[in-house]
Amino acid sequence: MEYDTILPIGLKVEKTEIVTGDNTAESWGSGGLPVYATPAMIALMEGAAAAAVQDRLPAGWSTVGTELKVKHLFASPVGAEVKAVGELIEVDGRRLRFKVEAHDNAGKIGEGTHERFIIENERFLKKTTEKMASH
Repeated sequence: MEYDTILPIGLKVEKTEIVTGDNTAESWGSGGLPVYATPAMIALMEGAAAAAVQDRLPAGWSTVGTELKVKHLFASPVGAEVKAVGELIEVDGRRLRFKVEAHDNAGKIGEGTHERFIIENERFLKKTTEKMASH
């Protein structure tokens, strides 16, 4: 399948969440302060990238994350709204590259790139199960 014909460069999705006690560094164990956790920001970015292409894939197919290169630039306090954007910037066979950014009410808080790989769900899960059974 020619994925670049169904996944045009520039596909973009935005996901939003509010910083609460549940997604702080203190809560996630990635730090000791009540500010937006880096892993929470990364998960929001990754979710936006995945959502940007999911509706264009055939039934039974999806993507999995394979690489992240992200900088968390500024802290966001509890109560801030965080928006993450995932934008498709490259299609190389089944490998997809995204530009990812996150902003809060005061400006950009994170940026980077994210790579995902197109997979057939059933086959992927079968291989994962077989891998565990062989060890």
